Amino acid sequence: MQADQRKKLTVLMINMFIAVGSFGIIIPILPAYLASIGQGGTAAGLMIAIFAGAQLVMSPVAGKWADQYGRRKMIIYGLIGLTLSMFVFYFSNSVTILYISRAIGGFGAALLIPAIFAYVADITTMDQRAKGNSFVSAAMSLGIVIGPGIGGFLAEFDLKLPLLVSALVSLLAVLFSVLLLQESDVHDATAMAPDEGSMWKKLGASFHKPYFVPLVITLVMSFGLMAYESVLGLFVDNQFGASPKDIAIMVTSTGIISVIAQIFVVDKLSRSLGEGKVLNIFLLIATLGFLLSLLTASYGGFFAVTLVIFLATSILRPVLNTMISKLAGNEQGFAMGMNNAYMSIGNVLGPTLAGLLYDVNILYPFMLGLVFLAVTLVGSVIWQRRQSRLIKKIEQTS
Repeated sequence: MQADQRKKLTVLMINMFIAVGSFGIIIPILPAYLASIGQGGTAAGLMIAIFAGAQLVMSPVAGKWADQYGRRKMIIYGLIGLTLSMFVFYFSNSVTILYISRAIGGFGAALLIPAIFAYVADITTMDQRAKGNSFVSAAMSLGIVIGPGIGGFLAEFDLKLPLLVSALVSLLAVLFSVLLLQESDVHDATAMAPDEGSMWKKLGASFHKPYFVPLVITLVMSFGLMAYESVLGLFVDNQFGASPKDIAIMVTSTGIISVIAQIFVVDKLSRSLGEGKVLNIFLLIATLGFLLSLLTASYGGFFAVTLVIFLATSILRPVLNTMISKLAGNEQGFAMGMNNAYMSIGNVLGPTLAGLLYDVNILYPFMLGLVFLAVTLVGSVIWQRRQSRLIKKIEQTS
């Protein structure tokens, strides 16, 4: 990459890290904070669902706006939304207002994330795309790792201090982007996807896009990962008597594995094998991971299986982003918006169904994820074979 590309990518990575990290700061204090205002598990679940739901509703529109008005504006407006969400959260003790703050945060994330990945597509060539996406995904994973650690440390001084620090850090990201982030030179507002109407029409239109199958795989991956994450702590506590410290070590370790894989592994694998083969290999690994999670009889074994699952999904995420980007052509903003929308659907459905199934049988969430991933793996193989036959037919007729 050239110096100018590296500079722009660095700014994008810092933005993604701050956005995700500032939200992660509040994770350790949520149970105690909600208890302090007389709320419990239902409120915690709704806060996750409302954030993801708002992100889902806004994502298709946000992707279109990223094409129409430019990546820079959407990144800045998204950061403003996240900042406002954190300030509202900090200054309120009403659960209703907290739900509103989560909706604002979801809207902000919907503006931010598609615009960042569309920006990466603008400043990279096809050969560089996997590396650019993996670096931004690594910044996201790093935020997930570092944010909760900082939040737990700050909460030792005051329970609400992480909320204030989160808001101030987000505000800093807004100022940082206004001063340093330039519009991507190759963004062309005239070369954008046609307006497909409402969110539901946009989702319907995505069925006919060449990147529809990778979108579905994104949904399934998000569904499985969020279902797994949402019951992870409960499961290891129930099955193996894991302490909060054990759970924290597990979560931190998975984040570190994700960062390492996305920085050092994804680009090399994509270049040597191609995105299609990498996709199938790590869908298979994730599927086997879910199978092993049903069979593991010790905390150490389950810890190892969890690392494998998170390693697979950390590689799948940037690979899927790259595949969608390459197939999207001039529809980068729209495609990344739909990518975010499908991810949000998985983020809403995964924890909801996992929680319901867990109350019936603690193994059911893992069984559901296993079935979904196995079916998706078969679908991916069939789709790629059809794509190969189509390409060969085009080459023969040309």
